Amino acid sequence: MQTLQSKWASRFIWAAIVQGLLAVAVTLLIIEPLSIFGISWYFSPAMVIASGGGGTWLFTGYISYLTVGVVAMAVTALFYFYVEGILGKTYHGLTSYLAAGHLLLMNIGVAGSMFLMMYGGYLAGWASAATASGGKGLTPGQVHVQILGALVDPIGAFIILAAVGAILGGLGFIVRSRMK
Repeated sequence: MQTLQSKWASRFIWAAIVQGLLAVAVTLLIIEPLSIFGISWYFSPAMVIASGGGGTWLFTGYISYLTVGVVAMAVTALFYFYVEGILGKTYHGLTSYLAAGHLLLMNIGVAGSMFLMMYGGYLAGWASAATASGGKGLTPGQVHVQILGALVDPIGAFIILAAVGAILGGLGFIVRSRMK
């Protein structure tokens, strides 16, 4: 029986596993396991998400990270498996460089943008919460100017990095699948 293999599918699966482990760590921080042990030196991420406003950046970044950083990374492995394992067209030369660019740039771009978004949302939610509940009592305008505004360009740069990675991967798929 012949075994179907794909080195790039394996690499993308491992990237999805690493991204999944990071997602588990973030999830644990959001559901506040430290409060079970009486540790409450930080502002509750659950309260940030529930409060809305700038805190929605935390939720949006989290859901986007789960979707693109974990699930899409694993699904991308299927494309590589199809080209290498099913079609039997192994990546080498130019297509191998395109796949490497896809793997690196997409992972760095997705993780960078979504973690910045989650961090900004957490800070925004904390800053906009009432002082009586441990927040800073800032208005939405102050939050956007003082916290979120500074994160827009770095988040955008990471998203562009991820998009370039995806384009490189797409080019690699097209080039490799068209070659004999």
